[in-house]
Amino acid sequence: TVLIGNSQDSVRSMAATIEGFKKVAPHITVEYETRPDGSEGDNIVKTRLSTGDMTDVFFYNSGSKMQELSPEKNMVDLTNEPYMENIQDSFKKTVSYNGKVYGASGGSTVAGGWYYNKKVYADLGLTVPKTWDELIANNKKIKEAGITPVIGTFKDSWTSQLVVLSDYYNVQTQVPTFAEDFTAHKATNAGTPAMLRSFEKLQELHDNDFFNKDFLATTYDAGLKMLAEGKGAHYPMQSVAVPTLVQNYPDQVENIGYFAQPGDDASQNGLTIWMPGAGYIYKESKHIEEAKQFLAYTVSLEAIEATSSVSKPAGPYVLKGAEMPDDVPTLVKDMLPYFEAGKTAPALEFLSPIKGPSLEQITVEVGAGFKSAKEGAEAYDKDVEKQAKQLGLEGW
Repeated sequence: TVLIGNSQDSVRSMAATIEGFKKVAPHITVEYETRPDGSEGDNIVKTRLSTGDMTDVFFYNSGSKMQELSPEKNMVDLTNEPYMENIQDSFKKTVSYNGKVYGASGGSTVAGGWYYNKKVYADLGLTVPKTWDELIANNKKIKEAGITPVIGTFKDSWTSQLVVLSDYYNVQTQVPTFAEDFTAHKATNAGTPAMLRSFEKLQELHDNDFFNKDFLATTYDAGLKMLAEGKGAHYPMQSVAVPTLVQNYPDQVENIGYFAQPGDDASQNGLTIWMPGAGYIYKESKHIEEAKQFLAYTVSLEAIEATSSVSKPAGPYVLKGAEMPDDVPTLVKDMLPYFEAGKTAPALEFLSPIKGPSLEQITVEVGAGFKSAKEGAEAYDKDVEKQAKQLGLEGW
């Protein structure tokens, strides 16, 4: 049994993976069930682990979220599995705990930045912004033209975090030691101007009335529809949306481009990157050997080929030898120059074990004007304190 997220893309990819696995292991039957994404899904995973009701394999985040799940207690150690040498070291670090590797993935990296409607840009004579001020200026022209400048989909509260989280490349260029200092409780969000700026950017979108009127009631799926149809010009979101855009809007997907969230210095323009989630084997599973065979298949080139036929990658793969298919949409190719120029940085959750559970509620409040940027950053500092103490980190 396998537990996955409930997005269209996750379901399509898992169906293709199971179909391929049948050919190599016809004696093993695999059944999957779904859970919501965001904090609701996090709670379901944690509850099922604590009650002993977890599936044999479960797919979940890598990075700090994985460390919250008490890997030594709940997951099978995969360090010495033969396929591990095919997975990039940069990824293995994000699923390791106390020197042991607990997760495996053949998935693609995911960028955090801004989708934009190229048709709207062409009609209004706009160019891709390299600084935040240029982005604000573009938004003002778009608003004057009667088009929603920035799509907000806060009904799905996890989407409200992206402006803050995607800004981490800009934070790291200004404060290279922030992740280390934050983990050691030597730096805070509210007390670090570069980090506070991330919250200020979100507040600025609200203060300029750039969001769609019903952004608190708009869902992620509705936001993608607005983007594809040109009813909204920008959508701050991870590139994880690429497969859904390809599937649901094949005729419009080439009208959509992608750029990194701008900072305040055009020469420092770069992209924040998320590592893919991973498959983990539940330590109390009664089918550990079968689960290992299934996980081994999910990180094979055959499985990547099968899933890429139903779900286009959102960025470069973490599996050695896996190449992006030629027919990925142009918006994925928009991300490659950042990789080629070395202008990428991992999101903070891959550099620090601390990610507070309430960030998405706090960013809804800042984006909706219920809290100022400073108040939001201070609230998040309190939120992460609880988690840091639970993890037993020094300095907290």
